[in-house]
Amino acid sequence: MRKLLLGAAGLVAAMSVTAPASAADMGVPYTKAPVMTPAYYDWSGFYIGLNGGGGSARKCWDMVSNAGVPVVPAFREGCHDATGGLAGGQIGYRWQWASSWVFGIEAQGDWADLKGSNASAFPFVVATTNQSKVNSFGLFTGQVGYAWNNVLWYVKGGGAVVDDRYTGIVTATNIALDQVNATRWDGTVGTGVEFSLAPNWSVAVEYDHLFMGSRTQNFTSTVAGAFTRSDSIKQDLDIGTVRVNYRWGGPVIAKY
Repeated sequence: MRKLLLGAAGLVAAMSVTAPASAADMGVPYTKAPVMTPAYYDWSGFYIGLNGGGGSARKCWDMVSNAGVPVVPAFREGCHDATGGLAGGQIGYRWQWASSWVFGIEAQGDWADLKGSNASAFPFVVATTNQSKVNSFGLFTGQVGYAWNNVLWYVKGGGAVVDDRYTGIVTATNIALDQVNATRWDGTVGTGVEFSLAPNWSVAVEYDHLFMGSRTQNFTSTVAGAFTRSDSIKQDLDIGTVRVNYRWGGPVIAKY
């Protein structure tokens, strides 16, 4: 009996030593880790933001009438660049389609302080300087863009409106002789690159060109209010801005 018990104890000890090795030989079942699906930024939704930058408006003045007398052919008074700063805001909506294409609409309005002047080449009785100033502008555009995750490149185009002031000044005294305020409508095209910095925030750099064409402006005296002259003024406007947008109303993160 004693020999039987000793034999059983030895068998148990042997099994306890060999069991871990046997389990290792057999292999431990495991579950394969799930494949992580890469996430991408979705540009869909409404957005609102602020912008600031600078611009330059090229203006050329051609006199077509002086004191009611037609000037034929039109007399080139000269050209100048009205430059300065601008600041404003924008609001719009975008929707992302087919993974990477982005479409949108936007309205933008800016205050501006773009000023410039040149000496008039017309032989007035006293030397005169033509001065112009862009006070504000608005853009109403559609957008088409392509996104690489949180980076969006886009082009835009549509309508533009510009508020201008044109003034004739006595060069020697800097006293205003005649003036006209004008609101001009025409077209614009532009492009920009936008970067998402957080789920709802993004920053962009943008360039826009405004085609304002030529418009005839009728000047009146700043003293008597009577008609003085008419000039056909051609204008093109280039602006560059940095924009910060906040987006809402669309998915923040989606998956392929």
